[in-house]
Amino acid sequence: MRSPALMDNLESEATGPRALPHFHIPVLLHEAVEALAVQSGGRYVDCTLGSGGHALAILEASAPGGQLLGIDADPRAIAESRGRLSGYRKDALLVNDNFVNVKDICTRNNFVPVNGILFDLGLSSRQLDAEDRGFSFQHDSPLDMRFGPDQELTAADIVNSYSESELADLIYKFGEDPNSRRIAREIAAGRPMKTTLELATAVLRATGRRRDKTHPATRTFQALRIAVNQELRNLPLALQQAIDLLGFHGRLVVISYHSLEDRIVKNILKQESAGCICPPAAITCVCGHAARIRLVNRKATKPSQEEVLANPRSRSARLRAAERT
Repeated sequence: MRSPALMDNLESEATGPRALPHFHIPVLLHEAVEALAVQSGGRYVDCTLGSGGHALAILEASAPGGQLLGIDADPRAIAESRGRLSGYRKDALLVNDNFVNVKDICTRNNFVPVNGILFDLGLSSRQLDAEDRGFSFQHDSPLDMRFGPDQELTAADIVNSYSESELADLIYKFGEDPNSRRIAREIAAGRPMKTTLELATAVLRATGRRRDKTHPATRTFQALRIAVNQELRNLPLALQQAIDLLGFHGRLVVISYHSLEDRIVKNILKQESAGCICPPAAITCVCGHAARIRLVNRKATKPSQEEVLANPRSRSARLRAAERT
């Protein structure tokens, strides 16, 4: 039965902003829908709605009667998806919130249990290309990097207020950059910094000329974005909530884009698919842990060569899936 909150929300969103003319290309679209085992009349959650590409495919595959709850911390993504999903406005509830609150969001909207939950982590192309968000050094824009405008901490706050050693640790931990100390030293010497171009220039000075297709500032920008949005803190919390929300045979699908994310996903799915998780040296089991899921794919699914050629930003994507037991 469709919840009253769902109907009320859809009616109010029908008059929302119109969709933008060009949409972000969903990564591993066919593979994600297949891994979710989408069925007619099913109930699904897209925890990273973006511009609605995956959500639209899920709604199409779950028709007739399918329902979708889409979550995104970025209000622009919500506005864009309203237009893209307008043909399913009675079947889609869009919520502007962080996916770390997924269990509360679903419970509040009487959207439990669910048949499938999708996480498409990282940035959308639209966010990366936006000239006022600070996610990319391709544009000279303010050092912001917040997924949602209500967040207090910005990249500029970190760049200009963290100590040199704190910056170095952050860039090494979240960017996995071996040049973190040199980069932090150069950033500290050039403060205050207000724009992406100033930051990228400082990183380039610290590391020298770029020697391959990857700009030297890429890892520093990644590290700052992760810190601003607390991505590696929120992800494991959200994944545990997602498993709780799944009904019997419900599927969890996660697409990640760098090793830090993928490692978290892999470890949680491995732990929750195991029975005993006591240390190997333990003589008898004392943990009382029981498997809650089974792994759908033992190895991560990667984009095809054709998809990478069509959408180069998909090249680092890894898809992992599990089913509630």
